[in-house]
Amino acid sequence: MKQYVLVHGSCHGAWCWYKVKPVLEASGHRVTVVDLTASGVNMSRVEEIQSLEDYTKPLLNVLESFGSDDKAILVAHSLGGPSVGLAADMFPSKISVAVFVTSFMPDTKNPSSYTFEKYLESVTEEVRSNIEFGTYGTHKHPLTSLLLGTKFLANYLYQLSPVQDFELAKMLVRVGPAVTSNLTGTKSLTEEGYGSVTRVYVICGEDKGITKEFQRWTIENYPVKEVMEIRDADHMPMFSKPHELCECLLKIADKYA
Repeated sequence: MKQYVLVHGSCHGAWCWYKVKPVLEASGHRVTVVDLTASGVNMSRVEEIQSLEDYTKPLLNVLESFGSDDKAILVAHSLGGPSVGLAADMFPSKISVAVFVTSFMPDTKNPSSYTFEKYLESVTEEVRSNIEFGTYGTHKHPLTSLLLGTKFLANYLYQLSPVQDFELAKMLVRVGPAVTSNLTGTKSLTEEGYGSVTRVYVICGEDKGITKEFQRWTIENYPVKEVMEIRDADHMPMFSKPHELCECLLKIADKYA
């Protein structure tokens, strides 16, 4: 029996794994789904998030609760990548493999925010106009929040997903923090911590939110042990291709956990 810990992306929550969790459990594994701070049913507000560690705290608490011999298959979706990177840096001995699913995967040379900030530089004005950016924090420590607009969800993230899941997202997405260097700080993750953890990347071939080209760039920026691809998945493979995603995660468990 393996232990999975599943981490959602920006503005989403543990709810987005509702199709994946029972499949992995039916295969005999334990599955923990995490709401990051101010996400899903976590009652905190985005204004309480002053650092990447604040945002990641619920995930760090899960790993802290593990016994000395417990190891997790840690799965990051999208903007869950920097949080999973931080967790792997702090608890490398508790992670058998970190899986990045169409995700902003950090490296060990730049701040954890690097890939997300590169993404923001690369997207068109049309894409940006469908994301609501806000500001919070203080004059000395300004921070950015974001909310994914309905058009952005429909056209870039959920275009191949069932309409019911799109409706669910419209009801449940919340304002989240933008993982910029103001939030993460400018120090990079360590080679002996995060860098020592086996990493696998899962490309989603029809992702319009984080394009296939950008996913490939992310992998080139910090090469991984193995690359898998779900060809017909949009940005939300847990909705558009849940069984194929589960197959990937089960294969990864067999191979690396």
